[in-house]
Amino acid sequence: MKKASIVSIGNELLNGQKVDTNTTYLSGQLLSIGIPVVSFYTIGDDTDTIVRAFNLAGTFLNADIVLSIGGLGPTDDDLTRQAFAKFLGTELQLQEKLLDKIQNFFTRRNLPMSDKNKIQAYIPAGAKAIENTLGTAPGIVAEAKGKLLVALPGVPSEMKQMFAESVLPELARFVGGPPPVLDGRGTQAVVVRKLRCFGTGESNIAELLGPLMQRGRNPLINCTAKHGVSTLTITATAKDKDKAHHKAEKDEKLLRNKLGELVYGTEEQTLADVVGEELALQKMTIAVAESCTGGTLAKLLTDISGASRYFTHGWVAYSSTAKTGELGVPADLIEKYGAVSEQVAQAMAQGARTKAQTDYAIGITGIAGPAGGTEQKPVGLVYISVDSDNGCDTKRCLFSHDRQCIRLRAAQTALNMLRLKLNI
Repeated sequence: MKKASIVSIGNELLNGQKVDTNTTYLSGQLLSIGIPVVSFYTIGDDTDTIVRAFNLAGTFLNADIVLSIGGLGPTDDDLTRQAFAKFLGTELQLQEKLLDKIQNFFTRRNLPMSDKNKIQAYIPAGAKAIENTLGTAPGIVAEAKGKLLVALPGVPSEMKQMFAESVLPELARFVGGPPPVLDGRGTQAVVVRKLRCFGTGESNIAELLGPLMQRGRNPLINCTAKHGVSTLTITATAKDKDKAHHKAEKDEKLLRNKLGELVYGTEEQTLADVVGEELALQKMTIAVAESCTGGTLAKLLTDISGASRYFTHGWVAYSSTAKTGELGVPADLIEKYGAVSEQVAQAMAQGARTKAQTDYAIGITGIAGPAGGTEQKPVGLVYISVDSDNGCDTKRCLFSHDRQCIRLRAAQTALNMLRLKLNI
């Protein structure tokens, strides 16, 4: 079985100016085609350091594929192409056709091309350029010492498109030929599936699954959690793809049976994806009235292309005056129970549904912090109501962590309440 190593390059990754999401993306993509990643390296912009990382990446746990990300720009600190050439023991060569493409990139946009951009048309002798249709930094691919070496730019959108269009075919060619042998037991295929869950913690999911999450099991089941969403990754291995698919499908059914309504989707689906799809399918509409979330819920819903099929109105009624004036929440209700209360959340949802004339409406009010909490109503206290012809369901929640996390968790919880009300 072929194995890979990823080298992320850039001082900005080391000093905390940027978060490396590219490595996460590539490791998932590689595993999905049966190529596990055995090591990561994050290094600065230095030619000798990059060369050492290439050597380490190719030797540690015998990685067959080395993917580097970043350092292909036109500035003096972009040194990946120079390091690539040094690692190969060759020189950089100007590729005129590549230079023409870079010049045309600027010409089409009526922009002048800096002389510094010319360096991006230099590729190590014996290597090939990987076309970049979104930017000016071409990638590089070469074979050396039995390894496949690939360099991609660090801009995520460019990297992802180049990986899908150009690197995947190179990987298929490189791993082609006689099937690889694993521990003398024959060939191996890998199938990866994901289940998305919401409504309970990672530890509770582990308890519900019990021995299904034991290490060394095949399929292997891992769980990760972020903003209340738990992702179960099923990694099945077998001698051929059909058997691996069968193993993955069998475990997916087991997980769904054990977790029930906690499972809301698969792969990269969000709560907003599945809720929006169901609203559109049922030809239903929704409006939202938000206070502490400040429009977060409306953003999640409208991040989905085609959301206009079901999303009609959104209010950010942050003040008590806005709640009474815009949504018709009675002032005496706020005075009696407080703006952060079950009664006000219900009134917000009902007022929004009445004004928007929608099938569903959500009202959210709470204390996102870090200030504003009391002993009776602490920071993180949020009331969420979902109103429809079938009644108004309200939930009292107490979220932790910082302001941003509390707002996002509240919006996600609101979507999950709507999902359950829609019987998804």
